[in-house]
Amino acid sequence: MALNPQYDAIGKGFVQQYYTLFDDPAQRPNLVNMYNVETSFMTFEGVQLQGAVKIMEKLNSLTFQKIGRIITAVDSQPMFDGGVLINVLGQLQCDDDPPHMYMQTFVLKPLGDSFFVQHDIFRLGIHDIA
Repeated sequence: MALNPQYDAIGKGFVQQYYTLFDDPAQRPNLVNMYNVETSFMTFEGVQLQGAVKIMEKLNSLTFQKIGRIITAVDSQPMFDGGVLINVLGQLQCDDDPPHMYMQTFVLKPLGDSFFVQHDIFRLGIHDIA
C-alpha cells in the first residue's frame, strides 16, 4: 500500500465525525462502529483497553451530559500502510467543570473503502503535582 494523499482531509473529516458522535450522549453508542471488535486499542487517562466492547464500556461509563469543545489543532500524517495518524489538541468542558486542555491521538487503518480506529489515546492536560 502507499501513502494516502488525502490524509489531511481524512483526518479533519474523521475528527469532526468522531466528536459529533462523542459529544452527544444519545449518539455516543454509535462510536462502536469506528472500532474493531478485537484489534482496536484505547488508552484513556492511562487505562488501556482492547476491543470495541471494552472501549465502549469505558465510553458509556462516562457520566457527563454536556460537552463544550474547542479544537485548537488537528495534525495528520500519512502512514505507509495507507492509514492516517491524527493528533488533536484542544480544550473541553464537561458539565459545570472548568475547561481543561486535552490531547487525543488516533491511528486510522484502512478497511476496504473506509477506515477504523486502530489506536486511540486520550489525555487531559491536568498535572497533579504532590
